[in-house]
Amino acid sequence: MVDLSDNPHRRFNPLLGEWVLVSPHRTKRPWLGQIEVLPPDNRPQYDPKCFLCPGNTRANGETNPPYTSTFVFENDFAALLPPNSESEPTSVGLFRTEPAGGECRVLCFSPRHDLTLAQMDPQNIRQVVDMWADQVTDLGSRYKWVQIIENKGASMGASNPHPHGQVWACDFLPTLVVKEDNNQREYFDQHGRPMLLDLAEQEVASEERTVAQNDDWILIVPFWATWPFETMLMPKRPVQRIPNLSDGQRDSLASILRIGLSAYDRLFDTSFPYSMGWHGAPTLDTDRPDWQLHAHFYPPLLRSATIRKFMVGFEMLAESQRDLTPEGAAARLRECATRPHPQP
Repeated sequence: MVDLSDNPHRRFNPLLGEWVLVSPHRTKRPWLGQIEVLPPDNRPQYDPKCFLCPGNTRANGETNPPYTSTFVFENDFAALLPPNSESEPTSVGLFRTEPAGGECRVLCFSPRHDLTLAQMDPQNIRQVVDMWADQVTDLGSRYKWVQIIENKGASMGASNPHPHGQVWACDFLPTLVVKEDNNQREYFDQHGRPMLLDLAEQEVASEERTVAQNDDWILIVPFWATWPFETMLMPKRPVQRIPNLSDGQRDSLASILRIGLSAYDRLFDTSFPYSMGWHGAPTLDTDRPDWQLHAHFYPPLLRSATIRKFMVGFEMLAESQRDLTPEGAAARLRECATRPHPQP
């Protein structure tokens, strides 16, 4: 049998129905392992010029309240607008359009300007979890899809370092969500169980790609991961959406989030950039036993705080590709997850 840790091969992603090329022999290149550390991040607890800090005025003239925990407001520069009843689809040959309506909100995780989720204590992260759940409950009563996201770090497009995320509610199912929806439904029809619940059980048994776990959650580097240190977080029992989580599951989620995100920071001794997002069952559907709640974390860093993976060339024109195996990435993150994390 060919050693997958040292030979090129492809891995199948059953969630998206796509393949990824793995080239582990390329990690033998002589530059691997170089470490470059960025200057320390010395943000103040409060920044009078920050649009997201408590009591400050935002770009549109609105003033933030003196909030002391989490804070949600309508995005001043929303990518989606409430549905327009006069908008209609168009089709002329190959050129098609359809209306896209929704709402976008900004989710401030903390009043402190100098923190990240990784640096917050579990009690405060739990407040963020509750905020996520409340947003899905509210917007999900009116929209087909509610996307919770966080873009952390300038390299991932974050325009403000204040700890925050976003929620986009859509009156349509986005492209990647449609793929996950179709593939999870097909798997459930064939096996009678949610795909990701089976995945969680296999990863618990293997531990080869496990970064951290507790009684309720498991954090893994997926077998089919595309980004070098990509991770996926899943509950160990059936859960369709964030609002369905019990108090205990929310507490344990806050705990494992801090462990996993702190491991990222320790990997290259830097505040690790990433884009993350929660995927749960489409919100206007009723019971969807084929769906299992999960979160994706897509960090760009490859071998140091300043060297990132670029999806170019073959990746853009042919197929996703990675060098470091998911098993190797998980081992490095797992080791980082066991080290104490300094307080900010």
